[in-house]
Amino acid sequence: MLQLTLYTTSGCHLCEEAEEMLNLLQNQQICRWVAVEISEDDFLVDRYGVRIPVIATEGGRELGWPFTAVALNDWLIQDVSG
Repeated sequence: MLQLTLYTTSGCHLCEEAEEMLNLLQNQQICRWVAVEISEDDFLVDRYGVRIPVIATEGGRELGWPFTAVALNDWLIQDVSG
């Protein structure tokens, strides 16, 4: 099962959309994910502040907003098959 990280911040409606997508995938046992609050780390704010939500794999691949559920699924398939 894939382990993903969602870089997010509170009050971000786009991040909430990404969370819904990830929850669907997690319920289907495709992935597990954890949220990382970027506002608590200046480096993360600099890196992701204008790109959130950003989903990252353990291997370091990143998918930044905008993305759809279909695009997210296609991106994940690349990680599994690659």
